[in-house]
Amino acid sequence: MRLVFAGTPEVAVPALDALLASDRHEVAAVVTRPDAPAGRGRRLVPSPVAQRAEEEGIEVLKPAHPRDADFLQRLRDIGPDCCPVVAYGALLPRKALDVPAHGWINLHFSLLPAWRGAAPVQHSLLAGDELTGATTFQIEEGLDSGPVYGVLTEEVRPTDTSGDLLTRLAFAGAGLLVATMDGVEDGTLKPEPQPEDGITVAPKITVDDARIDWTTPALRVDRVVRACTPAPGAWTLFRGERLKIRTAASDPAVTDLAPGELLIGKNSVHAGTASHAVELLWVQPQGKKPMKAADWARGVRPDAGEILGV
Repeated sequence: MRLVFAGTPEVAVPALDALLASDRHEVAAVVTRPDAPAGRGRRLVPSPVAQRAEEEGIEVLKPAHPRDADFLQRLRDIGPDCCPVVAYGALLPRKALDVPAHGWINLHFSLLPAWRGAAPVQHSLLAGDELTGATTFQIEEGLDSGPVYGVLTEEVRPTDTSGDLLTRLAFAGAGLLVATMDGVEDGTLKPEPQPEDGITVAPKITVDDARIDWTTPALRVDRVVRACTPAPGAWTLFRGERLKIRTAASDPAVTDLAPGELLIGKNSVHAGTASHAVELLWVQPQGKKPMKAADWARGVRPDAGEILGV
């Protein structure tokens, strides 16, 4: 099939690579979000998908919005049979959805209808799911509500961050997306409606969502840290400045700390929660690079009983 691939972040690149490697399909163009400011200089930088497409000499379309008339006309001129999508980042209007004969087919990183929305992996970790996966489905105008072509499952490991889990799902999901394109082309795959039971939503995780509440149990603190790593980064306050908690580990052996209270050992840093303590392993002070929590503590020398989060 003749394809136009839509995607933006690094997590979409494995799927693009898999489609480029397929001998059954032609990626005629890529649709991605406009260049965005990055780095200290805030220089405009193409998305990872745009950079990968440019390396391959593929036409890159960067509409400010996919309803733009010039973009819609160029899409019609290219004439795709299908538009596979991975984390594109913009809602598609009906005029765009109607262009390809086989529509737009999304690779979504959850077991739909669970975790419809922008941050399925993060919400899966926050909820403590033991199993997640990826789904290919036909895009409709509703939020991730279209009929399903294929599903794969992935076990959630106890130490998984959202970055870890997304990486595994991106590579496994790339194969699922190619298989879906193959089945759509030869007519062996027909989409099935999603169940009406089990619908949950996964809105974007905000910086406020990533703030650690030390008055919750250690299990909840651990989930917030893992779900928000690498972005937006779980954080707390220390002496009025943000301190990101990059990695932490539950430590049931330490139970006598108040929520947020620090206990500094020779090579360890613990913080109290509503249950038992968590050991802080890697932290990132405001404006600095990540460092071992013990090295951070040696530098700032917390007072006995000093509290995080205030």
